[in-house]
Amino acid sequence: MAQFTTLTSRVVALPVNNVDTDQIIPARFLKVTDKLGLGANLFADWRYHADGSPQADFVLNQPTAQGAAILLAGDNFGCGSSREHAPWALTGFGFRAVISTSFADIFRSNALKNGLLPIVVDADTHRLLFDLIEEVPNAELSIDLATQTLTLPTGQSTAFPIDDFSKTCLLNGVDELGYLLTFADQIAAYEQRHGIAIISS
Repeated sequence: MAQFTTLTSRVVALPVNNVDTDQIIPARFLKVTDKLGLGANLFADWRYHADGSPQADFVLNQPTAQGAAILLAGDNFGCGSSREHAPWALTGFGFRAVISTSFADIFRSNALKNGLLPIVVDADTHRLLFDLIEEVPNAELSIDLATQTLTLPTGQSTAFPIDDFSKTCLLNGVDELGYLLTFADQIAAYEQRHGIAIISS
């Protein structure tokens, strides 16, 4: 999993509430078990015409979206069915963080396990961010995971919540298994002290 410490980036604003996982990555793309290439199918039904050509007015097809690593979403982002492909598609496009007032629990869990940081802000900050991006499309936001702060170009900052375990994993670039493996020496020492046989392939 990619390490997340700090990030400064332009923002893609998607002011749509209740975006579900089928809109993030339509079900027909769920047959794959590899993350590679899923970014091309992110928001596919909004992003492309039936013939596969880009919808010129969709935000991801705008020049300002290219290279942006932060998605500013509407309320209740990631609702609907459980599919790990949703954060895979978002990170495949290049997003490392999504900002909203709320996230569906399963989406939040899947995101954190795949190096995508879901940032919850209050309604006033949410509106302020949308106003900022509308006025200054190339504005950059800064995220500091260690201090759990989101900073605007004006210098104004706001704190965001994250559980300690997910924060530790993101800061170190490890998933749950990777976290357990950081204790490999202690586990081996315990096994040796207690005479536990280690079976290796």
